[in-house]
Amino acid sequence: MKRLNKSFFAFLLALLPMFAMAQIDGEFVKPRSGKFLLQNATVHTITKGVLENTSVLIENGKIAQIGSSITAGDAEVIDCSGLVIYPGMIDGGTTLGLVEVNSVPETVDSREIGNFAPNMQALTAVNPNSEAVPVTRVSGVTTVLTVPQGGLFPGTAALINLVGYTPDQMYAGAKAVVMNFPSSGRRGRWDRRSDDDIKKENDKALKEANELWDNATSYYELTEKGAELEYYPEMAQLAKVISGELPLMIEVNTASDIQGALKWIEGKDAKFILSGVSEGWRVADEIAKAGIPVITGPIQALPTRQSDRYDAAYSNAGKMSKAGVKVAIRTNDQENVRNLPFHAAFAAAYGMGKEEAWKAVTITPAEIFGLADQLGSVEQGKVANLIVATKDPFETSSQVMHVFINGYRIPLSNRHIRLYQEFLERSPGLNKN
Repeated sequence: MKRLNKSFFAFLLALLPMFAMAQIDGEFVKPRSGKFLLQNATVHTITKGVLENTSVLIENGKIAQIGSSITAGDAEVIDCSGLVIYPGMIDGGTTLGLVEVNSVPETVDSREIGNFAPNMQALTAVNPNSEAVPVTRVSGVTTVLTVPQGGLFPGTAALINLVGYTPDQMYAGAKAVVMNFPSSGRRGRWDRRSDDDIKKENDKALKEANELWDNATSYYELTEKGAELEYYPEMAQLAKVISGELPLMIEVNTASDIQGALKWIEGKDAKFILSGVSEGWRVADEIAKAGIPVITGPIQALPTRQSDRYDAAYSNAGKMSKAGVKVAIRTNDQENVRNLPFHAAFAAAYGMGKEEAWKAVTITPAEIFGLADQLGSVEQGKVANLIVATKDPFETSSQVMHVFINGYRIPLSNRHIRLYQEFLERSPGLNKN
């Protein structure tokens, strides 16, 4: 979104020696496509149960066959005896690829100036060479929603697969316009505004949101009638929500604000998703009645109120799910998106159950983004986003042995692993002659 400046190039140049050192002792391995036969695994399909002693054939980037007697032909055979296969996990909300080092402003490209910028595309700002990408995918996370941050309408989020040389190659086929719903509460302990000032600001923000929505509706209706309008990319993008082309993902967290968002949605003929929803458990029945899907998280978080139980964040997803809400899970992170399986594990342990928690990081986000026919389960014809592990990846002792994204076999290497290998058995230091 922002143009790179000289400081950023200086930062990249400073990193080059480290990248070079990482390759001295071994040949660099790239993701590679091909025909692969994963034999004799336990396959957790997510949608069609668990298949024992089953093989999966990957060809042309898709899952070509699933069965117990698949012939290899010219496929590369990978023995998966004693291993488990799951679909690659999907994180429903991150800034992966938009933020490299939080403390270095030149590497942060998640925000735009202004309160109304729905036309700003997160996809164009994604850095395919981010060090956080390989760190994330070796943990079994193959797809993420990367989300712009900032004002009332900060931009358009994009779903990306974690392989590719360009953002377009990474694009997984779904986008959503983002709205940060006006907050009626304090921003933190440091917030010294009076209650009256908070209400005035909230009312002003809601008024602005309503005016923008009305203007976008008028813009859409006029364009449908063939009117020639001045170039207004912001309105053109928000009009895609009015038309139903794109969903509106509304970031909202406190119970009162969730109720306000549900009221704001009433009567609007569009697709909506609620994200964040950290106090969703307080109004779960209302969310379920509205029929709005939710992407919640982080799960490993502190309670929103001091009076809440210690496990309020852990049990939030499970309580909403049991109330009938369609729930997906996110990390809302950048460098620690790799911890998605453990966020889901906490949700499973605190009321959601393992089966629903697995759905919340696979098929449910795929359904929310309209891609259930392509992602989220191990089924013939779907995109080959698969992980092979020693056991359930929700368990910290599990080891991911193979990762496939878009049918590419992904090397299990990243900067963390290379540093670990470098310093695991250090040779003696420099001679002191």
